[in-house]
Amino acid sequence: MLDAVVVEDPTMFSFQGSIRRSNLVAGWTWICRDLCSDFISADEIADGSLTAARLEPQIPEIMKRMKEALDKAEADPESQRRLRAMLGSDEACAALPQLLTALRARPLLAKATAFGKAINAIGEDAALGTALQSMPLRDPPLAALLFHAAMRQIVNPTRLVTTVIKLSGNATEASVARSGFAPIIDAMLAHAQNQIYLLQPTGPFADIDLICRGLDRFHRLVRALTGYIEFERGSTWAAILSGLTKQVSDRIEPRLREVVPDLNQALRRGRDASADRLDDDRLLAAINGIYLLATVRECRASMALNAVFDQAWSQSGEALELQLQRNLDLIRQNPADPIIAKRLDAGIKMAEVRFNPEYAETLRRARASAERIS
Repeated sequence: MLDAVVVEDPTMFSFQGSIRRSNLVAGWTWICRDLCSDFISADEIADGSLTAARLEPQIPEIMKRMKEALDKAEADPESQRRLRAMLGSDEACAALPQLLTALRARPLLAKATAFGKAINAIGEDAALGTALQSMPLRDPPLAALLFHAAMRQIVNPTRLVTTVIKLSGNATEASVARSGFAPIIDAMLAHAQNQIYLLQPTGPFADIDLICRGLDRFHRLVRALTGYIEFERGSTWAAILSGLTKQVSDRIEPRLREVVPDLNQALRRGRDASADRLDDDRLLAAINGIYLLATVRECRASMALNAVFDQAWSQSGEALELQLQRNLDLIRQNPADPIIAKRLDAGIKMAEVRFNPEYAETLRRARASAERIS
């Protein structure tokens, strides 16, 4: 029901329009176990038969009981203490009003998602401005939820920001907030933060495509904000942007440092030629590292990785050229060696990403020529 406004852990910052999954799970557990166990079956939850459609008729009663529990906790410190204990943390307890607001707004979340998709098709800035002003800007908590649901679908956040600036009459964050568009900025920051969990996986079998898409989305959102809005030094939004930039950079930096060692170990022949073998895991890690490096090159303006990236970019190019030349020499000596052939295939694929397709094609011709001569 609420997937459109759920964000994954880890999160550093909270926003009105998004609900942390850990807080959602804590709230749902409280509802099922302590609030509505008389009509929500644990067995149905366990076997998956309790679907959103089946739960929908019960939502009004759930919201009623939540409201009563929250009112009681607000009026009685002891009830507040028990509620915090049932939720498991102060943070989960503090998120209950937001969860209740999201449940009330659930019929609108699907419409907000459709609104986000429709924004991509609006060609005129004036029409886009009219569409944005149709949102409930005078109700910031509701607007935050709806903009968050819509933001997932918006392909070009920069156009959204430039339209907001036109409507606000000024690019300062104070003007944007005064015009009622603060929920849009919050939604963009929340979505930028929600890319961080995609950057967690490590190892040769990490989904590098998912990581690169997360980095690209983070970059688009952050650049749309920092490139057009004049953030005040020390403001809340500026601090959030700085914190998110650091968090993303800290996750990517160790992987960049591994690119060159992985590349060398993957493409280097073993010292004992008779016992030479292909390390598939290392080869995959090297290819993934080159793809990541190329993505960081496009997104580096949104990260604090200039020195680490410059070093990895320069050294990876030198190492790749050296290893490719060595493997070309080896294929001339041993044209039927399948291990050398696979290393060359991988190296040429990396060269296509690190350099360009034309250079990769030159290497393919050099390889074919080396095999013919042999």
